[in-house]
Amino acid sequence: MTTPDLILALGGGAALLAAFLPQALASRPLSLPLVYLLGGMVLFALPIGLPAPDPVAHRTALEHITELCVVISLMGAGLAINRRAGLRAWSTTWRLLGLSMPLTIAGVAVAATLLLGWPAGAALLLGAVLAPTDPVLASDVHVGEPVDAENADDEVRFALTSEAGLNDGLTFPFVYAAIAVAVAGGAGRLGEWALMDVLYRTAAGVVSGLLIGWLLGRLFFRAPSEGLRLSERRDGFVALAATLLSYGVTELVHGYGFVAVFVTACAIRRGEHGHGYNNVLHGFVEQIERLFTAWLLLLLGGFVAVGGLSGLTWRGAAVGLLLLLVIRPLTGWLAQVRGPAGPRERLVISFFGIRGIGSLFYLAYALGQTGFGVPARELWAVTGFTVVASVALHGLTATPIMRRIDALRDRAGVPAAGPSA
Repeated sequence: MTTPDLILALGGGAALLAAFLPQALASRPLSLPLVYLLGGMVLFALPIGLPAPDPVAHRTALEHITELCVVISLMGAGLAINRRAGLRAWSTTWRLLGLSMPLTIAGVAVAATLLLGWPAGAALLLGAVLAPTDPVLASDVHVGEPVDAENADDEVRFALTSEAGLNDGLTFPFVYAAIAVAVAGGAGRLGEWALMDVLYRTAAGVVSGLLIGWLLGRLFFRAPSEGLRLSERRDGFVALAATLLSYGVTELVHGYGFVAVFVTACAIRRGEHGHGYNNVLHGFVEQIERLFTAWLLLLLGGFVAVGGLSGLTWRGAAVGLLLLLVIRPLTGWLAQVRGPAGPRERLVISFFGIRGIGSLFYLAYALGQTGFGVPARELWAVTGFTVVASVALHGLTATPIMRRIDALRDRAGVPAAGPSA
């Protein structure tokens, strides 16, 4: 058996399992990402000739594969959200983005500086890489399929889905800041960073996403000719077309494509909120996302199995655990003070700051721009450990915690949704 044949066989088997496992694991305290992570460790530990996953040697390939996985998941997240956007309706989201995310970046950067002795650029990069919650690995705590009712999303699932949908793009300014600090100490770049990397790129992502989403929504649901009205054909692959179009156009004008894709998905959903075509689009994207997730987590498990964490020290592990157990829960809680979520919901939202594929993308991207004064393998070891720890910790706790929260909510007769717009 040749290596390409073996890879194809294993890839096909992993894809097939991705169809069976969600239902099999539905009532068990074990997530699909955790199963694939463990499966990757086992597979790459076997003497069957699999090539070792090396994020340093294959940085470019990893960057683009994780990039595609994230944008697909962002489309799925945006299509699934039932609540209309608004200052009050999305209050928890704005709090998490405006307070928790920058505080998390600062907390991780300080920890990396004090515990690891890393230079400012590397410490800031680690904070930015590990700050965004992941739209790919958090399916157990995200909203489900699109439904007609706009108040169907409970506060926990809505907050975590909308936060993950937006902070994957809003992390980019901090990544650019880390690159600038590493290149030239950040000298003279503050004004350019604020105007270009923060204001222009973010605004371009939002405007591009709204415009493309509005145009596609009109085309899908309200085209004057029935032959052009794609919602009548029920082709799910159109969701992938919308994802690539939105991302590509926005990146061409130097906006944040991650932001644009999520906004595009929300705008498409608003085009005809209760139409069944939304479910078709979401279902197709969800299937592709599941495939990418399975393959990438097998590789992450392989990375661990072949010694990818050999560069990890106890101090690096401590930074990752501080993020998961202290920094994110604390900043998430503080951001929600006097917010719409109740005490139990606030705890759950704060705890489930899941790290995943987005962190791998950002690190691969940044390492392609410049060096950071820290060996790349050490950066990968700390990031990889944090993602693995998050997959294990949150994968084992998501099902029982969410089941408990749902039961308490039902017992108290609390409506699923938070405040209206």
